[in-house]
Amino acid sequence: MIDTEPELSDIRPFQERMGDLAIDSFDSFEGANEALYHSGLGDGLPLVPPTSRRVAAMLAPSALPPEATLEVIMPSFVAPTLRDVATCAVMAGCEAHYLPVIVAALRAVADPSFNLLGVQTTTGAAAPLIIVNGPIVESLAINAGSNVLGQGARANATIGRAFRLVLQNVGLAIPGSGDMATHGHAGKHSWCIAENETRSPWPPLHVERGFDVSTSTVTTVAAVGSSEVVLSVSSPEDLVTTLAHSMTSAGNCGAETLGSGQALVLLPPESARKLSDADWTRAQLQQALLAEARLPSDWVPSGTVAADDLAVARSAEDILVVVTGGVGIKATFVPTWGGGSTAVTREITPI
Repeated sequence: MIDTEPELSDIRPFQERMGDLAIDSFDSFEGANEALYHSGLGDGLPLVPPTSRRVAAMLAPSALPPEATLEVIMPSFVAPTLRDVATCAVMAGCEAHYLPVIVAALRAVADPSFNLLGVQTTTGAAAPLIIVNGPIVESLAINAGSNVLGQGARANATIGRAFRLVLQNVGLAIPGSGDMATHGHAGKHSWCIAENETRSPWPPLHVERGFDVSTSTVTTVAAVGSSEVVLSVSSPEDLVTTLAHSMTSAGNCGAETLGSGQALVLLPPESARKLSDADWTRAQLQQALLAEARLPSDWVPSGTVAADDLAVARSAEDILVVVTGGVGIKATFVPTWGGGSTAVTREITPI
């Protein structure tokens, strides 16, 4: 019987494993991919072979040395080098100018408040979602419009994929060894979006979180999937009711997570504009959702959760509202991981 499964037990440093493969010696794309896959360094999809020439080209725009280190990531407790990140970026199909976004996202999830150790190793489906804001969205052509969560945009797909490969290959969140997710979800391949700032009637997410509008940022959220919500167009109050009911039925509604974390709503520009036309601000929407998106008390075992803790988030500010996507009135509710994680925003800086 031919072994078709990747090797999952090799937890040596990433560059040591890459060195043993001697990717430069392969004379075919197929041969290099087979070697990467069977070494447990891939994600199941074809990879761009990270030859020394390609990695050097990825690093060329950077002023930092290739061996410069980032913050430690979990569960390996290893600090990736810029070379590690560039190698994964090549494998994912990135362009060189995407690298600062990946670095900023890795720095965000390394923040203790994000709890990367828990997110990486849980049996739950948690995975970091990257949300990009600022001028870099346009300069890198990161999709913030139609099909924002889907296929079609190179920047979204490859930035998210490279980030995941670093978490796997350096952070050792390997399925079945480190990454213990029972089911997982497609966001573990790639999960990167941008806010549609040009069509939003409100200040962008990163401005709400304390950054200047001219600053480019990433915000990482530990999320567990998504649920489409068809919004009412009759009134702001009806919109809130529809969205709130979906939020309490689709996620963040276990007795152990209610009131303990955050929630994320991806609101289509059309619906955001209708709210704004009715003189609703993002803060008013957040307050209304906090008040209405609550689990009925008879759904919770007696004594397990206090009556004040039946809401989907700790506070109105912990209901993150991001205006993104294309035409239509379809919102997306993104439940966040109940194990204890806080969204983190980091500036994207030159490297």
